[in-house]
Amino acid sequence: MKLDSIDRRILESLQRDADVQVADLAQRAGTSASSCWRRIQRLREAGVITRQVALVDPRKVNVGVTVFVAVKTSRHTNEWFERFRATAESIPEVVEFYRMSGDIDYLLRVVVPDIAAYDAVYKRLTRGTDLADVSSSFAMQELKFTTAVPLDYA
Repeated sequence: MKLDSIDRRILESLQRDADVQVADLAQRAGTSASSCWRRIQRLREAGVITRQVALVDPRKVNVGVTVFVAVKTSRHTNEWFERFRATAESIPEVVEFYRMSGDIDYLLRVVVPDIAAYDAVYKRLTRGTDLADVSSSFAMQELKFTTAVPLDYA
């Protein structure tokens, strides 16, 4: 889908605050409220806007420790992958899960309150799953975090 400058302004504003009133959003985007509403509906129907969520401060809900978990496997069968994916998806502390190129096979981002909680996640992740190597790195400081994607390429 090709986005024009008004679509990009709408998306930039919605990525910052999805609760903004359509009239205010329209003013920021330089269009009428009815046109803005129709554009939002079109962006939803096209799958550009996939959902609207509330972002929760992890520290306020006691999951302020972020762990990046690099996984290597010597098994690359579809059966192994489906079992590993089901395991990772069943663990609520795993908030991101990627298949990678390069030296590691999978990368997970895990949020927990402390090392003991991570140890429990680690045990659930590795139980019944044949892994060649699991390397965990604890984030010391969050320097940048955003859910907004750049729109210059759209």
